Amino acid sequence: MSLNRKYIPIVVTILLFLLMFTAGSFRYTGFFSLQVLMNLLIDNAFLLITAVGMSFVILSGGIDLSVGSIIALSTMVSASLVQQHGWSPAVVIPLVLLMGAAFGCGMGAIIHYFKIQPFIVTLAGMFMARGLCYVISIDTITIDNPFYASVAQTKIALPGGSFISISAIIALIITALAIFIAHYTRFGRNVYALGGSEQSSLLMGLPVARTKVLVYTLSGLCSALAGIVFTFYMLSGYGLHAVGFELDTIAAVVIGGTLLTGGVGYVLGTFFGVLIQGVIQTIISFEGTLSSWWTKIVIGLLLFVFILLQRVLSANRSSLKQ
Repeated sequence: MSLNRKYIPIVVTILLFLLMFTAGSFRYTGFFSLQVLMNLLIDNAFLLITAVGMSFVILSGGIDLSVGSIIALSTMVSASLVQQHGWSPAVVIPLVLLMGAAFGCGMGAIIHYFKIQPFIVTLAGMFMARGLCYVISIDTITIDNPFYASVAQTKIALPGGSFISISAIIALIITALAIFIAHYTRFGRNVYALGGSEQSSLLMGLPVARTKVLVYTLSGLCSALAGIVFTFYMLSGYGLHAVGFELDTIAAVVIGGTLLTGGVGYVLGTFFGVLIQGVIQTIISFEGTLSSWWTKIVIGLLLFVFILLQRVLSANRSSLKQ
């Protein structure tokens, strides 16, 4: 039984992760452990949450360059309200989530109703959100609120003496919800249809406008949630948090096997795309003699490989249709 072509990228992604983790396990003492695996999730929880939102955007045939700036803005708003104005986290966290969703919704509405390229609209959103950070403060705002400190320091025990953080659990829950939404709801099917062909979706009577706006709303919501998780991780708000983070997020989605033109891909692939980035960083950390910039070099090479793989599969699919 031959493997369906659309599954090839995600299978390659999963095999690549297993290969890299196995190679690290053979090369470095202490690499093969549950805690190293958990650390991949703990250190990349905010990337995973952002990449989940980005997956829906790219599946729909769009792009969102504002995610890193929304994360930074979320940290600044959280830190400012909690630390400087004494607001309760119970009020601040829902407010930040609402802000992120509203920001994404606004961009989605502009993209659809004014027929402007997502690249331009989200680029403008990126500059706007980053600029708003500096309106709040040009300095780092450190958070010493007991709730934030407690969440940051809480370690949930696992078998074998290992542990996982609350942020990592949030990321796993979001990933599971996203997989369900993508594959078992009408909205998920509409996203795939929209990414396949917007014109065909319109002819089939699908709610294109609502789907497109909801996709960017979801991305904004995930970015704001990632910002909250990032605040737990850093215990601070700063306008330069998550600079260039949108590129790491897009890389994780593409390495996860999602087609940049939309319509093909899986949230599970994105999950492994994030883990691959994490395992590269971990291997470099264990090596000890390599610069952290090697992470970017390896990710760049992987991006080239996956884009070429997508191109070859697309070309073969087109030739088969002819």
